[in-house]
Amino acid sequence: MVAPAPRPPAGRYGPEPTDGTRRLQRLGLAALVVVAMLVIGWVGGGVLRDPVQWQDVGYRVDGPTRTEVTFDVTTDVGRSATCRVQALSSSYAQVGVLDVPVPPADHRTRRVTVTVPTVELAVTGVVDGCRLDG
Repeated sequence: MVAPAPRPPAGRYGPEPTDGTRRLQRLGLAALVVVAMLVIGWVGGGVLRDPVQWQDVGYRVDGPTRTEVTFDVTTDVGRSATCRVQALSSSYAQVGVLDVPVPPADHRTRRVTVTVPTVELAVTGVVDGCRLDG
């Protein structure tokens, strides 16, 4: 038989919490967690948002001398960017690279297709990164 856990003397650490007090404490903790999640979402979604984003869409290898790469670029309306596009070999070596200017537009996301000259056969084409101009 297991003995119950000893309890401190009554009143030593203040009055015993009632069911109502415990419920309020849990409700307060839950509200605090919700507020913290909203603040984290706001900071992560707005303040820390990258000023330029990109997404690879596809590529087509046109032989050993060129690879076509298609990607989407998202910036604020009216902002231009420059993206570095690369073609990679089967050993992930860079066999072609091209800095691509992305002009300002009247919408946030635009699709770009470029042909990257290569020095040998590539197996993929990807965006290495983008940065805002100016």
